[in-house]
Amino acid sequence: MKIYSWEGIPPEALNENLWRKVIHGSKMTLAQIHFDKGAAVPSHHHENEQFSLVVSGAVRFELEGKEVVPKPGEIIHIPSNVPHRVVALEESIVMDIFSPIRQDWIDGTDDYFRKK
Repeated sequence: MKIYSWEGIPPEALNENLWRKVIHGSKMTLAQIHFDKGAAVPSHHHENEQFSLVVSGAVRFELEGKEVVPKPGEIIHIPSNVPHRVVALEESIVMDIFSPIRQDWIDGTDDYFRKK
């Protein structure tokens, strides 16, 4: 067993409007993503199943030809390999859970994330 604290995890800047804090387990990844208003994650897909919990703010998810703006406390499920995009309508924090672990985040091959 290990206990983590978000305060003890250094933020990783992805660009000037977006940063994350990440915890990797053996089979899943947990991330706290901070969006400035207007920040966007371009359309992408990955093998990882994803759950996104909106902690604060407002973000628009675009997937499967639909747009949805979950309220704080609501969770969106993104199945494996479904293309999706996220845009922050205001400053926001989102918690993402992925399974399996985000190997592309570990090895730095997540270039799509590092674009404005």
